Amino acid sequence: MSAVRLAEELRQAPAVLRRQAPGLAVALAALVARLEHRPPRVVVTCARGSSAHAATFAKHQIERYVGIPVAEAAPSIVSIYRRRLQLQDQLFLAVSQSGKSDDLVETAAMARAAGAVTAALVNATDSPLAAACEFVLPIEAGAEVSVAATKTFVAMLAALLRLTAAWTGDKALAAALERLPDRLAIAAGLDWSGAFASLRSALSLITIGRGPTLAIAREAALKLKEICNLHAEAFSGAEFLHGPVALVSMRYPLLLFMPTDEAAEGMRRLAAGLRRKGAALFAAEPGEPRPGRLPTLPPEHPETDAVCLIQSFYAMAARLAEALGTDADRPRHLHKVTRTR
Repeated sequence: MSAVRLAEELRQAPAVLRRQAPGLAVALAALVARLEHRPPRVVVTCARGSSAHAATFAKHQIERYVGIPVAEAAPSIVSIYRRRLQLQDQLFLAVSQSGKSDDLVETAAMARAAGAVTAALVNATDSPLAAACEFVLPIEAGAEVSVAATKTFVAMLAALLRLTAAWTGDKALAAALERLPDRLAIAAGLDWSGAFASLRSALSLITIGRGPTLAIAREAALKLKEICNLHAEAFSGAEFLHGPVALVSMRYPLLLFMPTDEAAEGMRRLAAGLRRKGAALFAAEPGEPRPGRLPTLPPEHPETDAVCLIQSFYAMAARLAEALGTDADRPRHLHKVTRTR
């Protein structure tokens, strides 16, 4: 089986990010002005699937750089249990590619009626979710035909970084975003085939991240399920030690996405400990080539470094799916738009 569409959409990601900045600038400026006028005390995110992993990325960005706690909404509280939440003057951030999932739309409508500042980060700006929110933040990814989201996920991460940079006035992050399209093009060409032998024979595996790479680990685990038909479960580097470490063996591969910020020291200790325990560990981390190390770009900025990791992973996953004989463009039992209540 091939992954022609998925591979093509991976190649489109740098161009998507180049056109995103001007398309998003006006909407971001308006939202940030509103947030500065009356700063929220909490941010509530609402998302499903890959978009939920983007929301995890947003949680890290907002809590670290803005200093406001971020909570994940459970859409069923509104769509099934019909409970209205107390969100007056708080920021409600909905993240979705299609903007069509009924439970997200209902939750956004509730939040707006409750007095929240509502923003929809979407690819489809004419969607019901966009209509339900006061602010619409277009990710500008264009049409994505492959069922598994790749360029839209990368575009969501970049848009969330632009929100963080605009909200905080972080010039270093803004500059890193300008360089990100070129780095993504290089990241997609890095050779992660060193993990193929273990991954092809695995029945189940684990992905690990921390800080900015936790969202990357979660997205990687989802894509291994979606396009490779491989069971994978994601953990933070800290949470993995609270029980799941008992699973470590050579038959259970681990993919570790190394952050390039302060979280790296603890993750390096974790990786060393896992190797001593006999883990089949593959770490995407900077450094000289060695067995078990997957190549990465030289570190530049921790947040954009993390985005480059998922681009490298996507390229590897597309080749792995082909080697396993699965159709990465048409995962079984899945549709491009999933609607839930």
